Amino acid sequence: MQKRILSVALLMTLGGTAAVAQKKVKEPKATAASERLQAFEKRKQLEQKSLVKNLNFRNAGPTIMSGRITDIEGSPKDATTFYAAYASGGLWKTTNNGITFEPIFDEQAVMTIGDIAIDWNNNETIWVGTGESNSSRSSYSGVGVYKSTDGGKTWQHMGLDDTHHIGKIIIHPTDPNTVWVAALGHLYSPNKDRGVFKTTDGGKTWKKTLYIDDNTGAIDLQIDPKNPNNVYAAMWHRSRRAWNFVESGKTSGIFKSTDGGNNWSDISTAAHGFPDTEGIGRIGLSIYPANPSIMYALVDNFGARPAANSNQPKSSLTKETFAGMQTDNFMSLKDEDLNKFFDENRFPREYTAASVKAMVKSGKIKPAAINEYLVDPTNEPLPDVISSEIYRTDDAGKTWKKTHEGYFDELYNTIGYYLGVIRVAPDNPDKIYMLGVPLYTSDNGGKTFKEIGAPNVHSDHQALWINPNKPEHLIEGNDGGINISYDAGENWSKVNIPSVAQFYAVEVDMAKPYNVYGGLQDNGTWFGPSNYKYSNAWQGTGLYPYQRLGGGDGMMVQVDWRDNNTVYLGSQYGNYSRVNKQTGERTSIKPSHKLGERPLRFNWESPIHLSRHNQDIIYLGSNKLHRSLKKGDDMEALSGDLTNGGRKGDVSYGTLTSIEESPIRFGLLYTGSDDGAINVSKDGGYNWERISDKLPQNLWVSTLVASDHKEGRVYTSLNGYRYDDFTPYLYVSENNGKNWERLGNGLPQEAINVVKEDPKNPDLLYVGTDHSLYISLDRGKNFMRMASQMPAVAVHDLIVHPRENDLVVATHGRGIYITNVEHLQQLTPDVIAKKLHVFATQPVQHSPSWGQQRESWRQDAAPEAMIPFYTSAAGNSTIRIKTANGKVVKELTDKSEQGLNYVAYDLTVDAANAKAYEEELNSANKQGVKVAPADNKLIYLQPGKYTIEVQTANGATQTQELVVKAAQSRARS
Repeated sequence: MQKRILSVALLMTLGGTAAVAQKKVKEPKATAASERLQAFEKRKQLEQKSLVKNLNFRNAGPTIMSGRITDIEGSPKDATTFYAAYASGGLWKTTNNGITFEPIFDEQAVMTIGDIAIDWNNNETIWVGTGESNSSRSSYSGVGVYKSTDGGKTWQHMGLDDTHHIGKIIIHPTDPNTVWVAALGHLYSPNKDRGVFKTTDGGKTWKKTLYIDDNTGAIDLQIDPKNPNNVYAAMWHRSRRAWNFVESGKTSGIFKSTDGGNNWSDISTAAHGFPDTEGIGRIGLSIYPANPSIMYALVDNFGARPAANSNQPKSSLTKETFAGMQTDNFMSLKDEDLNKFFDENRFPREYTAASVKAMVKSGKIKPAAINEYLVDPTNEPLPDVISSEIYRTDDAGKTWKKTHEGYFDELYNTIGYYLGVIRVAPDNPDKIYMLGVPLYTSDNGGKTFKEIGAPNVHSDHQALWINPNKPEHLIEGNDGGINISYDAGENWSKVNIPSVAQFYAVEVDMAKPYNVYGGLQDNGTWFGPSNYKYSNAWQGTGLYPYQRLGGGDGMMVQVDWRDNNTVYLGSQYGNYSRVNKQTGERTSIKPSHKLGERPLRFNWESPIHLSRHNQDIIYLGSNKLHRSLKKGDDMEALSGDLTNGGRKGDVSYGTLTSIEESPIRFGLLYTGSDDGAINVSKDGGYNWERISDKLPQNLWVSTLVASDHKEGRVYTSLNGYRYDDFTPYLYVSENNGKNWERLGNGLPQEAINVVKEDPKNPDLLYVGTDHSLYISLDRGKNFMRMASQMPAVAVHDLIVHPRENDLVVATHGRGIYITNVEHLQQLTPDVIAKKLHVFATQPVQHSPSWGQQRESWRQDAAPEAMIPFYTSAAGNSTIRIKTANGKVVKELTDKSEQGLNYVAYDLTVDAANAKAYEEELNSANKQGVKVAPADNKLIYLQPGKYTIEVQTANGATQTQELVVKAAQSRARS
């Protein structure tokens, strides 16, 4: 085949590959890039106008299991300095080899990162390509490229707004103004902003130099370090929908430019010795710097593998055998053949040749039921694919050769779209590393391999930095964080310091202090104390505060509040269990279908719901609703298909995503599906009514909320993420779904993952989106941002603890955040109408050791009382602490903001007021009380009742009581 030279103009004329045939469905349009950047401005406005700017969150971890890494870049001058980019947790920097990290990319339009590039010679200029390059279920889209010229202190948005996902950024080795970007483009919709882009003016302008079609983007780039005019690009055809993923195509391949990326030629044709088929998917590249003619390509070959001859005797029966079989023919089958078929296809033990023949003979089922039991007509099973392959060129792409014989199994396990990094050592062209589910290395150019993972190294490997000055020094990133090796992977240390866990869901129990539970992406299910504070002290005790309860991808969790010990948890596709925390006993509760029924369809995050009316009752969703009255031991299907029936594809679709039971009325149930169907049952699940016909169609039902305050009230959020539609769809019904009202018109264009109603204030709503948390004080008509001390991270789930009034927020990228919302719950219309409202304060226990120096190196902790108040106007406020007789002992000033304010008071007395305070104490008690400074020279309040007087800029004044309780006496032994 003649070599193809492709210019931009020619490439733009090439068409895309054929899409998978689907029934006609009106699909939402992808949100325009301009609207997403406007949403960023809207988010900042909703924060500036917020009444809850001063309500601070605290991070409650955890850190030990970390989150998915997308890139690592180390300093060639000082390897103790490196940057770590997370899929949804932002960008972090360490200057002490991972002992501590600092986040430096928290307040931009997005926190998701595909790739970073550092110019170490120019003030550590950082380029960030936003939008994770993996094509996963929670791979958030970016808004282009950012640049920092001061090490991450400040950032400039440099365009490429609609690229969504960035695969690679390359900086010219001698010209910092020349940069190449590999853009994948949209994940869930076709678009033209994909391919290779180049700037020669530091990002002011960009030129798209390599483009094939609207579904083929660039996933990797390599540059010849000796001749930067030689640039290589890996192109990848992929098209994902909620129901189907096309992860390979004829347009995938490797392209080369010899003029700095202006024009390109395809060097991956069959004539070059490269596989050139529809099965070519994601490609990772790595060039050997000492001899740039040597380059490796790690290829996800999704082509079908030739059928292998097996020596294992198999049943002569196949599922197709039974599709049209008559009863007489079935009854004549040998029992041993039938039993062998049932065993091979994992039928439940209740189905034997004898029992099934009895069912057929009685007319209960037909032989075709056996075929139907195994075949979901919407499911396209994945073929037995070739999977990962490694190719090498020694002549700069003129020819390629596969490095190994046979198949390279285990590396990808059919998820090559999620992996794809290969690295060659800087000092040995035959030393390579392959990053997949396991981590492999080869010392002979890819002929043979060995695994170099370790017990403390997570699977699913995403990034690898090799120290150019010490090639045995590796920094590796995976779905579980960062590992470091100094012996080429023989031994590893783990440096999971940042709180970057990717939670799918959160739950709490009723212990004291209560525990937080959650399911995490690829990191199982964990629980830990709500009062967790980060500390490395656990390394001395050997006991990390959070404990793991389950594996896989952790999903929803429910806890029986009667014992705080019975936990329902699971992993992907409905694999839920009931777990006894104390004994470790584990019982599967996943429902199965019966012979005569089609297979059940389970969502990746199948929903479960524990009834608070009777906590022996648990609900679980497939495409049907299942219920157990005995803690999961007797799961039964309460319904037929509660979805729109699924769509043909290779991803489970037409599944339930949300289950809700009214906390007011037992048996009032709601279900929502991934294809937009919402149903209600008013009789415990025996009869159902579709209530979503008046809502936007075909969207993912991300939340259903049955009101705590009114029986007929129900909220729902719909999510268009899987169409690249980021509209905030939020609705309420006051009559069980007969009519719906649109809410949240002032929210930014950010897809909604969760909405919750406050259990104590019916007007207070919480909404978590892909980029933040918002609240409404008027039941959804208006919103404000609530994110103080919490970055702009995706909020996947949240819950308000009914006893402690804590809001617990599960983020998909920065772990758990908690704040107390007791005062927020009290922001009723009456309070908001006031100029000033001072909330009740908590009593303080007096201690005679306040301010005392017990040892030369340790001083007792200082006391603190928080003075909370609401004011209708911003400005300076004066807070006075007065005795019972009205004498001022302390005066504080606060630059207050409109809304909630919190002034910390250290319970001290101003020195100028000490004498008058002493005189009043002695006048009241006649005990010769001496008011004297503590060791720290501060005077503290004595036990008693005091008055807090708050005067705000709007002229309002209000008082509240402060009680200092007498010190508790210590009992003598």
